[in-house]
Parts: sequence; structure tokens; C-alpha cells
Amino acid sequence: MGDDFTPPVSPLANDDLCELSPACPPCFCCSEVKDAAAGYKSCYVIYTLCRLLLRLDPAPAEYETDTVDIFGFPWVTETALVESTKLLFGLLRQKVYKLETLVQSGSHDFGTYASNLHYEADGLRQQCVFFLQYVKVFVFLGPGRSLDAGQSHPFEELEALFPSVLLEELFGVTLLIGRLKDLPASVQSAFTIQNQGKIFPPSWHLLHLHLDIHWSVLEILHLLGHKMQGQVVYAHQFVNLTGENLTDSSLFDEHLCSLLCDLTGLAIGKYSKVRPTEALSSHHYLCTCTKELWVLLMFLLEHRHKVLHTQSFWSYMNALLRPLVSGKPAAEQFSGLPTHCKDSLGFTWWLVTHLAILKRNHLGDNWTFVEELLKLTCNPKVSGGLAEEHIRMHVHCTLSLFLLWEPSTSAVSTLWEYYSKNLNASFSVLWLRISGLGTLCKTPLALLEQASSCCSTPPLRSQGHTQLYRSASSFHIFLRVLALCLSQDRAGGVPQRQIKGRIYSKFSAKKMQELSELGLMNFLLLFLVVARQAELEDVASRACELLGFLPSTCPPASRALVWRGQLALLLLFQRGLDVGAQAGWLASSFKETAKEFYDKTTEVSRRLALWGPLGSYLEGVAEVFETSATLGLSEEKLLNEGFGWLLPACRQSELNSALGFLQIVLAQLRRVHQRSVQSAPALTRAPPAAGGAAKERHLAVAAALWAHFFPFLRSLRLSQTPPPLLADAAAGFTLLAFDLPSSAPQDLQPHPVQAILQCFGWDDMIHPRLVTRYLPHVLQNRSVLWTLKKKYVIIVCACACVCVCVLPGRAAEEQLCELTRLVLRLPEVDALLQRAGLQLLSSRPEPTSALETFVKAVGSVYSGLQLLSERSSMVTRALDYIGDVLKHIKPSLVSKNQEGIQLAYWAVGCLVKHWSPLLATSKAQQLLFRIVDGLLLPHNLTQQDKALRDSLPLFLQGLSLASSVSQSQGGYIKQQLRSVTRRYLDHFLPASPSVGVVANHPVLTMMWPSLIFFFYSENFLQFKGHAPPPRLASVLMFLLELLRRNGDSDPALLALPLPSLLRCVMLVNEPQVRKTSTDAIQLVVERCAAASAQGPCEQMISVLRSFVGENEGVYDRQVYGVLETVAVLDPPVVRALIPDLSLSLRNTEHKRGLGKNIALR
Repeated sequence: MGDDFTPPVSPLANDDLCELSPACPPCFCCSEVKDAAAGYKSCYVIYTLCRLLLRLDPAPAEYETDTVDIFGFPWVTETALVESTKLLFGLLRQKVYKLETLVQSGSHDFGTYASNLHYEADGLRQQCVFFLQYVKVFVFLGPGRSLDAGQSHPFEELEALFPSVLLEELFGVTLLIGRLKDLPASVQSAFTIQNQGKIFPPSWHLLHLHLDIHWSVLEILHLLGHKMQGQVVYAHQFVNLTGENLTDSSLFDEHLCSLLCDLTGLAIGKYSKVRPTEALSSHHYLCTCTKELWVLLMFLLEHRHKVLHTQSFWSYMNALLRPLVSGKPAAEQFSGLPTHCKDSLGFTWWLVTHLAILKRNHLGDNWTFVEELLKLTCNPKVSGGLAEEHIRMHVHCTLSLFLLWEPSTSAVSTLWEYYSKNLNASFSVLWLRISGLGTLCKTPLALLEQASSCCSTPPLRSQGHTQLYRSASSFHIFLRVLALCLSQDRAGGVPQRQIKGRIYSKFSAKKMQELSELGLMNFLLLFLVVARQAELEDVASRACELLGFLPSTCPPASRALVWRGQLALLLLFQRGLDVGAQAGWLASSFKETAKEFYDKTTEVSRRLALWGPLGSYLEGVAEVFETSATLGLSEEKLLNEGFGWLLPACRQSELNSALGFLQIVLAQLRRVHQRSVQSAPALTRAPPAAGGAAKERHLAVAAALWAHFFPFLRSLRLSQTPPPLLADAAAGFTLLAFDLPSSAPQDLQPHPVQAILQCFGWDDMIHPRLVTRYLPHVLQNRSVLWTLKKKYVIIVCACACVCVCVLPGRAAEEQLCELTRLVLRLPEVDALLQRAGLQLLSSRPEPTSALETFVKAVGSVYSGLQLLSERSSMVTRALDYIGDVLKHIKPSLVSKNQEGIQLAYWAVGCLVKHWSPLLATSKAQQLLFRIVDGLLLPHNLTQQDKALRDSLPLFLQGLSLASSVSQSQGGYIKQQLRSVTRRYLDHFLPASPSVGVVANHPVLTMMWPSLIFFFYSENFLQFKGHAPPPRLASVLMFLLELLRRNGDSDPALLALPLPSLLRCVMLVNEPQVRKTSTDAIQLVVERCAAASAQGPCEQMISVLRSFVGENEGVYDRQVYGVLETVAVLDPPVVRALIPDLSLSLRNTEHKRGLGKNIALR
């Protein structure tokens, strides 16, 4: 039988249970494996109760034959019980004795013998149950059912005595089986047999036979009383022998009280193992059979109470339990109740609650006795006052009863009397890991949610309800009780205002000043629960009035808690009530605290403590705004002058909290306003004043924000270390100005959006980090973007370029990526990229990649323009895009941040490379000259070495191209190019030869090799007399690398370094120098020979002729050794030089006057 018991007299009861007779007589069975053939089904008990209360035949389909087999003998069905009453009951006693014998003999048997014992014991029990069922049917059908009227028969005398004899036999049966409490422990242990199967020990059968007999005696007595129609049945023989009266009603009461007492004793034993946390999840019965017996007794007694006006079930239980909790001796009929209960009051609560749950709402309430229990629970004189672990369980039981019965105002009053005296208590249970003492809520919404949870008690049998002991304190459970009571229009016949009056009456000025922080928390939760269930305005007004009694010097933590509570009340007001009065009082208190926080004389420790309530105020007001659907309930009163004192006094972390709060309010105001604007067309039937009123309320909130927050934001905009959230808040005001332009202050009119953009977006004095974070917020709003004019789009691009140039690495990577992504999506920029035929491969490109693509696009579009006017306009736009780039990157150059320096040089190098034709124009030349003077030709290059090495190729390529296309200043640009080349040829040339260093020399990328050859010949390869130039090996290695990379075959160009190379081979004996020089000469000679297809190269002949003329008289043999090397590479050249060599030799011999030089000849 499940927990949700449907009484058999209910209209919901299964009719089949009342109509069909079971195959076997009903009996108790708690086996998990039900054997239908054996009759072990709990529905049979429901069947029995159903037919009993409806006064139906207990077994309509049975005992219809002339004879019946009872205890193995045939009997005449209609007369056996009258004629052989004592014999039959004697046989019953024999079967019981035999079963008891089996219990004693089979307690240690196992295996096949145990199985045999089971079936034997089961057979004995079934015979007894069958006989008892026969007695019930016989009594129900009544005497003389088949006798002919008017006929005299000896049977009539026996029939007249039958009720008395039956009563005596039933009394004998009760004496035979005794009481449940007196059963041996080995038999009682059968209550707790686990993992039952189909095989049971004899003790199990004996125990359940006792339950069958106990119930059958009561059922037979009830049927007998009904059959006698109120006539008292006396046990005549018993009276004659003992002189004591024994009637059917007295035996019923005596046996009932003994049975209730024994069942309660079993429950006491079960309670001794129940922990307080398991009170509602641990049942009072040992097995389902005892549960069914409790149910049978409940409904039988309730039925007799209604029909026969006898005591109700609760009357019997109250009489049984009242002495247990009071400590007084029990009544005689309840003798034998165990006296060693570990906690009689807790047990009584537990048992009453579970009995109430068992019978649900079908049998009425028992508030009278429960209120007595509550008074004992709340009485401090009981055991010196109960601990929280006991009180929590008792109040938890009370809540369960409130869910079952109609709420009782008297019970609530008793509990409130206790808690009003103990509001400062923590209501904690030390041994619980998760204490239910309700930690202080950090936000008003959390406080309100906790109060709301007290107003929405989970269903009775849910886990949420049974686990309340762990998750809630006794006070919180009391609040649930209070909420249930207040949810009734008239709880217990008393209006809600009387309950509120009892609560109000316990608070005075003195009482409020005595409240601790925990007490304040409990006070606020109490009033939030009452406000949620009753009249909100009245309760909120009284709460504020009482909170006004708190001293002005209350600790900051208490002040924070008070504000949270008041803000939680404001959250409740969002049902549609104006919060003006409540918000005004709260905002005034906030303003005074903010002034103290701002005061320079306030100690640091005090200021830190004051931030607690101030921060709580910010969080709470943010929740009020976030949860408001209309912002039309005077919420703007929460935004007062106090913020003007608070914001300037905040430290960085505190300021971040304040700016975060501001963002929330701004976003919510815009969201609500946009929703109202969008829904306005749909509300065509609404009066125009309704929409106007909503806008007026929104304007009021906006005006408060502009007045108390925006001036402070504007004062921070020039900070070199702006807080990150400043940009977010400024963007919020920008979008607010777009949505509600009339709300902006006069100094921003008539175009507030453009004014704020100028203030925070493209002012040269603003830190790029602020701009980088600010602009994406604005650019993401398409509506704002569409209103920007073309010049503002150019300014946005300029800001983005500057930010990419001066923010290195990951300083603001996320914001920069977003900014560049949005800038590239601007219509003008997108059109520019399309005209240039450029496309980004990634939807979210790196900032530097995006900048390079943009610069390339501008340069490409400029190069493709033909009209002079278009080119001039493009130059102007390009210069607007980058602004005064040298001014913007100057902080990076003077800093010691190498990453920033490299980024600045790279960015400007990209401009010079890709915009070289553009920069060569008259409008842009000055910028180009400033770049060269400021970045490439400064006096000190110590910090810029790496940046220059990486970006110099960009500058050199750009300057080379600019010098070739400039019409007015081409010569000066070439001069600048020579200066740069000369400087960095020497600057980056290593002191000792290194293939890797030389190969990566930035000048090698220059587009004009003739210039390098010229510089090399003039400055790096000139011998001073016989002394070679410095770093000769490195110089030659660079020249060789240049020759290898440059495929130019112009003999005039290639001949420039040849004289110096020839002298190196002639004069320097260092192997590396000679090898490098020889390799270089080989490249020069081979390329000159390849270029002079018609004959020997004249430039080569000229250089060699000069070389011979200058060195023959001094280095005769060395000169001819060099010529020998050249002759191997290009014989025609040397062959063409032979006449000159002969003449030069004769002149030399003539000068010396020594005759012919046979060796040279």
C-alpha cells in the first residue's frame, strides 16, 4: 500500500476492491515478493477496510456451501460456530501453540528443512486466518439467518447465548496472544527482515498471525456491536466467575488501547535510531504491515467517532502521548508504554507528524494537542530551553502539519512569541556541515530570493521539504509557517491585520537598538515575508519606521544590511507601486554616507569600512534597475548628489565597481526606452499621455545620470592611466545621447553625440587605450554610424590608425582587433579596399595586418587616379587618415619599450613604402622630410637599432621611389636617400665578417644598387696609401652579397668597385680578403664579358689600364699577378691590353735605366 493512501470510503476507491472477494482470506504481509496464491497482498487489507466501513459482507463469495472445512474438519456452515464455539476456538489455540512450537524448534534451521518449516507455518497461519474470516462472516450475517420463523428449536437457546460466548472466547484469544510488546525478541526481529523472498522463518509467520488476530478481534467486536444495534453484550460466565464486568465495548477499548500503546512503543524503538536530519524521511513503522495496521485503526476509529460518537483517533493518541511529554503517569488503559524514550517531546512531534501524513486530510486536524506541544517547545523552562537542533525539528514538523491542515493562528502566535525574544540568535547547529543559519545575503535580490523561498514551501513529500532541516534554520522554517498562515485570507478566523499587529507589537525603539547584525538580518527577512504575503505599502512603511530607530552610529556592516533590506522592499514595489517615498529615505542616507566617505578627515580604516555599505548600495540599486520593466516608478530618486561625493573619492577597484554600476543603469535605461518606443505603435488604443508619461520618467532617469555621473567621466578623460571601464561608461552616455538627445546637458547641445565623440573619441590629448575601447562600442551601433558624416568617418579611421601605431603587442589586442574589424566594415573603407582590389583573408584580422592593408589600399587607389583634382583630394584624405603621426608615436619613441618602438617604426615605414608617390607631392613632402629627420637621421640611435634594422628596408624602398617621381623636390629627396644609405651602410656593417649579419643588412634591399656601389667605392674601399680600409673583410663580404643579389649587367655600374677589388688582391695577403675579392672580381668580369658581346669590354680595359699605370712601377710583379687572374676569367680583355702593357713596360725600363726586365717581359 503506497504512501498516498486513498481511504476505502472515498469516491476514488477502486470499486473492484469492494465487490470482489479475494481468493484467500486477507492477512498482513510485508514481503517484497507477493504470492497471490498465498494471499499476501496489501490490497486485501484495503478490501477488508472498505467492506467493513461500508457495512458489506466481509466475504460475499465464500461460505456459500452447506459445509465448510475448518482446521481440517468439515462443519455445518450455518450452525458450527453457535454449536461448537468453544471447540473451534480451542482448535484455534492449538494451531497458535503449534506455530509457537515451530518457532522454538526451527530458529536455527536452514536449507530444505527451513523450506518445510515455512510451508508448515504458513499452513497453520492460513487455517487461523480462514477461521477468523469465517467468524466475521458469521457475525455479519447474524443468528437465525436460515431458520424458519416461528419454529421452536434447541438451537435458539445456543443462538441467544452466542454473543456472550463469542465475547468470552475473544477475550480468551487476547489473553492467549498477549501484547505485541511482550513477544520474544526473536519474534519481534521478524519486523526487520531484509531482502525477503518467498521463504520465511516460522517467527515471521507467528508475528504476522499476531497482527492478524489483533485486527480481527477489533473487527469482530465492531461487527458484533453493529449487529446488536447498540445493545450491550455481556460476558455472563466471566462476570459470574470474577465479578467484573466485561462487555463488547469495554473489550474493544481495552484491546484498542493496548494495541495503540504497543504500536507506539515500537515507534519509540524506531525513533531511538533516527537523527534529527532524518526526522521527516524516517517513518514511524517498522514494516508495511504495521503501517497498514495504523491505517486500519485510524479509519476504523474515525468511522466509529462519526457513527457511534465514540472517541476519535486523535483523542486516543492525545490521551496516550500527553502523559509521555508531561512526565505524569499514564492512564491505566495505556500501561506498558516504554519509559526509556531518549526525547519524549521530540518523539511526540515526530509520531504526530507522521500519523498526520499517513492519514493526510481525511481525518481532521489535531491543533489543540499540537499547540500544547508548541508551548512546551517554546518554553525556556523545559530542560533549561531546548537546543536549536531540537527546535528546528519541532518547527519542521509544525510546517508539515500546516501543509496538511488548515493553518492555525494560535500556533503562529506561539512560535512568534519565541522568535521575537531570540531574533539575535544564530539558530545554527554546530554538528551540521552545511548549517542552515542563513548566511548574510550579499545583495538585495539574494535577500528577496531567500524571503521568496520562504513563501514557496515545496510539497510535503518532496526532497526539498524533507531536507529543510539541513538547508534552513528553525527561524527560516518558521517564516515558511508564517507565510502559509498569511496566504489565507482569514487564517484560523483571524484577519491578516491581526497577525501583522502581533508582529508589529514586538518591536520598539529599544528593541530595534538591541538588534545585532544577525538580528537585523532576521528582522528584514521577517518583514520581507510579511510584505510579500500581505499589504506591501503598509509593511514597507512600518519597516522603514522601525529602521529609523536604529542609531546613526550603527556599524557600516549593519548599515549595508539595512540598505539591502530596503532595496529588497523596493524590488517588491515593482508590482506597480511608486517607490518614491522609500527611495527618497534610502538615497538620503546614502548621500550622508558618501559625504563621510569623501571627507578628507575620515580615517583610512573608516573609509574602507564605509565602502561596504556604499558598494552594497551600488549592487542593490543596479538590481532595482535591472529588474524594473518600465523604470517608471521614481527609480531616479536613487541616483542623487551622493554620487558626486562618492566618485572622486574612489580608489581604482572602487571606481571600477562604480563605473560597472553606471554601465548597468545606462544599458537598462536604453533597453527599457527602446522597448517602450517599439511598443508605442502597437498601443494605438492607449491615450497619448501614457507614452508621454513613460518618456518623461525616462528623461528623469537620464537627467539624473547626466547630472551626477557625466561631469566626473569628463574629468577623467585626459588621464594617462584611464580606468578600463571609463570607455564603456562614456560609450553608454554616447548611445544615451543618441536615444534621448534632449536629456543631454546644454554644453553638449545641439549635437550631443558628436560632442561626446569629440570628447572621448578623437581628441589628441586622450590616451589611445581609452579610444581603442571607446570607439568599438559606438561603431557597433549601426544607427549611430548612419548619422555620422563623412568627415567623422575619416576621423574614426585616423583614430584607428593611431591606436594601431602606438599600442604594441597585447596591450589592448582584443579591443584593437575589434576596432580594426569595425573600421574595415565602414562603407567608405570597404569601398576603398574594393577599388584597390584588396581583400582580407580573415574576418578578424590582426591590427597590424589590417593597418598594412588599409595603407596599401590608399596608396594603390592614389596611384590609379589620373585627374589632378582627384589626386589632390586623395592626398588630403590620406593625411587626415594618419594625422600628425610623428606626434602620436613620440611617446613610444622616448619610452624604453622596444616593442612599442618597433611598432612605431614599422607603421611609419609602411606609410613611406606604400605612400611614396603620395608623400612626394608638395602637400605631403614636409611630412616625409620630418619622418626622415626624426626617425632616420637623429643624433642618437641606441634604442632604435632593432627597430631600424627591421623597418629600414621599408624606408629605403619608399624613398627610392619617391625620389624618382617627385617633380619639385626630387633632388633633395635623393640627397636624403644618400644620407640615409651612407649612414646605415656603415651603422649596420659588422666589425668582423659574419655571413648571417651581412646577409641580413637592411640596405641590401635598396632599389638603387648604383648608389650603393658609389658609396662603397667612395667611402668603404679607399686605401689610405698602402693601408687597407677598416673592416675590409666585412666590406668585401657585403659587396659580394650585393653582387650576388643584384643581377644588373651594366658594365659602367659593375666597374665602379673594380679598382678597389684589384688593389685588395694585389696588396692584401689575408686569405679571406683575397678569396672574397677574387670571388667579387670573378662576378664583375663575367657579367661585363656577358654584357659586351661585340668584343672586349671597354670599361674593363679602361679600369685595368688605369690600374696598371698607377701600380706598375711600384708593384710590378703583383700587378701582373692580378692581370693573370683576370686573364683566366676574360682573356680577350687582357689580350686587348697587351700593347698598353708593352708600352708601359718600356717606359718603366727607360726610367730605371737598367735595361730590359727579362722577368716582366
